Amino acid sequence: MPHSRLILPEISKSKKMTTQEYAYQRLRHSLMVGSIAPGIPLTIRGLAASLETSPTPVREAIRRLSSKNALTILENRRCVVPVMTKERFAELIKFRAATEVFAAERALPFVSDKLIDTLETIDFSMDKAVIAKDRETLIIQNQDFHTSLYMANPDQVIIPTIESIWLQLGPFLKIALQHIGVFYVVDRHKEIIIALRSRNLSALKQAISNDIHDAVGQLDEEALKKILSS
Repeated sequence: MPHSRLILPEISKSKKMTTQEYAYQRLRHSLMVGSIAPGIPLTIRGLAASLETSPTPVREAIRRLSSKNALTILENRRCVVPVMTKERFAELIKFRAATEVFAAERALPFVSDKLIDTLETIDFSMDKAVIAKDRETLIIQNQDFHTSLYMANPDQVIIPTIESIWLQLGPFLKIALQHIGVFYVVDRHKEIIIALRSRNLSALKQAISNDIHDAVGQLDEEALKKILSS
């Protein structure tokens, strides 16, 4: 029924983008920003209606996203965003910290002053999103910041793993932000930029780790229980 259609955020579509790729990118974006709540079964037909496309590209999008652990395919041709648990959340945060500290370390030798300027521009945009309380933009720009840094390594192979973690945390992150209100008490991105400009590996690794463990990463057990039961 029209009133029950899932509302998915729009994304830009280039002329070269196929319908299949558009379905994947828009569904991926929706998961990244938490527009699909955990635990609610989704049908191929319902997603196709929301994406205004046929079921075929949706099936392929679901297949690709399930391979990244962002969706679980059910037996009845439905799929679902996995429900977050305290244990799974802790594992994802630890894994994210380990992979991104490694990615930053490997990228540092290839970081140019021009890239650092780009990261600073992204961080300024994030500051504006914080003031505007635009959580969707904040989440995406945060990912842009980190991806831009890690991609400086021309031999990187870890971005798909990091993206899988982001996709799994996305739906929970939006719920958590509604409770805690802010991403940071300290702007760790500025610490990352300072470490990059001085080429200080130890400071960079610490800033990346602090960035990930701040906000939702440092929620105590009582806060987690409240959020997970909401």
